[in-house]
Amino acid sequence: MTRFSRPIPLVLLFFLVAEALFAFRVQVPHRLVFDETHYVPAARALLAMQGPRNIEHPLLAKVLIALSIRLFGDDSFGWRALSTLAGAGVVAGSVAIAWLIWRRPRPAAFVGITVLANFTVFVQARIAMLDGFMAAFVIAAIAALLWSMRADDPARAWRRWLAGAVLLGLAIGCKWTALPYLGFAGLGFLWVRWRDGRGLLTGRGRSHWPGLPAIPALAAMGLVAAAVYLLTFAPAFFYADEPLTLSTLLPFQARMFHAQTQVLPPHPYQSSWWTWPLMIRPIWYLYEQADGAQRGILMLGNPAVLWSGLIAVPLCLWAGLKRGGDPRLTAVAGLWLASMLMWAAIPKSLGFFYYSYLSTILVALPIAGAWDRFGRGRLAGWDEAWATCVLGLFMYFLPILAAFPLAGARSFEHWMWLRTWP
Repeated sequence: MTRFSRPIPLVLLFFLVAEALFAFRVQVPHRLVFDETHYVPAARALLAMQGPRNIEHPLLAKVLIALSIRLFGDDSFGWRALSTLAGAGVVAGSVAIAWLIWRRPRPAAFVGITVLANFTVFVQARIAMLDGFMAAFVIAAIAALLWSMRADDPARAWRRWLAGAVLLGLAIGCKWTALPYLGFAGLGFLWVRWRDGRGLLTGRGRSHWPGLPAIPALAAMGLVAAAVYLLTFAPAFFYADEPLTLSTLLPFQARMFHAQTQVLPPHPYQSSWWTWPLMIRPIWYLYEQADGAQRGILMLGNPAVLWSGLIAVPLCLWAGLKRGGDPRLTAVAGLWLASMLMWAAIPKSLGFFYYSYLSTILVALPIAGAWDRFGRGRLAGWDEAWATCVLGLFMYFLPILAAFPLAGARSFEHWMWLRTWP
């Protein structure tokens, strides 16, 4: 790892490897898959500036799908091309976050491998859905805010802080489920300031976020994120039918909220939020004849990653909260817990495993933190064995992650570890 004594080469390496992996055969199957049936038509309507479609979600991710179609064509490759870049950005951004936390290449590379080989990132990077773009902006925002925390002068701290606010506004402009992360950022800022002592609100003489007084910094974050979010609706002002106006922009948000919170009929893939880390009910995005063969795409997490997270999170909390503990471990475990517990409060009538997409990314941080803290002595080298297992499981499940041709209609049974997975 000596050649990666600085973060940029390592981040770039993981971005390029992830993009090559995610783009491989991304056009297969050559048909709309799962929620692409909602978002690709909405993107086409945006290209034609026809009028509102799929109004329960903001515009930005659909604008990016439309841009992908404009750049690469209205076919299966064009629908998904920018999604692969978003997925590669998630991997690279996760490496950057780990570097900013631990300032060493080994845990950063460990996080990169964990995120890259966690099935959810691979699957979401190869489908034209909103979640991949939302996650890419959230991960980039976390990296920017941590970079701001590490700044050595107020000017840099402010620029990076505001960049994080812009990215959070863009994330919310993709999907509202990014909104709680704006609150998490504010709480994290106040928690670090409280730990620093010597006055919670001042920004003078601080080792973290120097020159950022709490109230102006938090107010600026909220206002910038809100302004950026509202600006993402700019294309809707040019619709041929039912264009937005300044007077209808805010009432339209209430219309979106009503669409988001309506009571939906039961669905065979629905599941409760507390089951998602256990992977009790994953989702088949595809399992049928396509392109002349039986093919499947299962939205599932890597068992070695998600189930290890159930051990790593409490270990990090214990190691972080005990006297003289490492606050970094408290932070990464707390962020993952917040990413899950928020679903207990979000007013959705139905839940699905893919709602936990961001949590499946963030769990790499407490896993890396646990190995960094406890992977010594008798456990030295076990982290490498664990990473090898993660990569091995990725290769084992790849045929039903990447829509490889299967032998027949019952081929899926080979990978069904739990009776609730089919």
